[in-house]
Amino acid sequence: MENVSHGKFSGSIIEDEASLTDKVLAAMRGGASPRLFDVMAALVRHLHAFAREVQLTEEEFETGIDFLNCIGRATNDTHNEGMLFSDVLGFSSLVCLLNNGRNGATETASALLGPFWRMNSPNTPNGGSIVRSPTPGPTLFVDCSIRDPQSRPIAGVEVDVWQASPVGLYENQDPSQTDMNLRGKFITDVEGRFSFRSVKPAGYPVPTHGPGGELLRAQNRHPYRPAHLHFLAYKPNYKTLITQVFVDGDERLQSDVAFGVTQHLIGNYQRHDEPRAARAADPPWYSLQYTFVMEPGTAKLPQPPIK
Repeated sequence: MENVSHGKFSGSIIEDEASLTDKVLAAMRGGASPRLFDVMAALVRHLHAFAREVQLTEEEFETGIDFLNCIGRATNDTHNEGMLFSDVLGFSSLVCLLNNGRNGATETASALLGPFWRMNSPNTPNGGSIVRSPTPGPTLFVDCSIRDPQSRPIAGVEVDVWQASPVGLYENQDPSQTDMNLRGKFITDVEGRFSFRSVKPAGYPVPTHGPGGELLRAQNRHPYRPAHLHFLAYKPNYKTLITQVFVDGDERLQSDVAFGVTQHLIGNYQRHDEPRAARAADPPWYSLQYTFVMEPGTAKLPQPPIK
């Protein structure tokens, strides 16, 4: 108390704005986790630097806090506004790129999980269909293989597949689709292969009813993602692969609202104009062949963004 009365106490009493950041960092040093301190200290430094750089007004600060609160209110079991907001800022893709494939050892790049993955997709036999309710659109046959960095096949990989319908909606967004339509879970065979039948995906707008949509409109940005299939490959002792394969020629490849397109993730969706006798399909129908690479590592499933 004596030091306080003489103005010598140097705890968390703030002299001016220039001293504030150091005071906050000092207060955070007592935690048990060094990693927590490193992460939070960097966050504080960058947040404070951001406010100083833009000379953030009190009105702008209040708007920002309200925006974050709106993200929470817009999130529910079937919609993850926080993940969507991260996507449209390119933050999801940045975290993905920082953590996957930086050594250039594999041709398969990881891509953002997105806000529509569900944990319990139906187990589906190789060659089976993931079309579970009437879904108009060109038939698509997908044949994939999974290999290690030495090109050896990996058997027994659990592969989750999900996609939007040709009208641009995932089944949890669309009451006309049955539950788990265009979703399936496959197991690679001894040659590391899995295959399935579906419909050719279409590009679609991300949901714009929440704060993320408000931001896109304020920035005069379109809300569209190019057409793609999602894949999540999981096997113990291998790093979980989360990726997408985009439709070549899609008009939005150069302007994906989620910044998720890399060159390696553009597939070759071949069009066929003759009838297909085996596994009958009327023309035009499409085929996709793609090889994924999984690296040795720790197998860990992400937290599902929706139920």
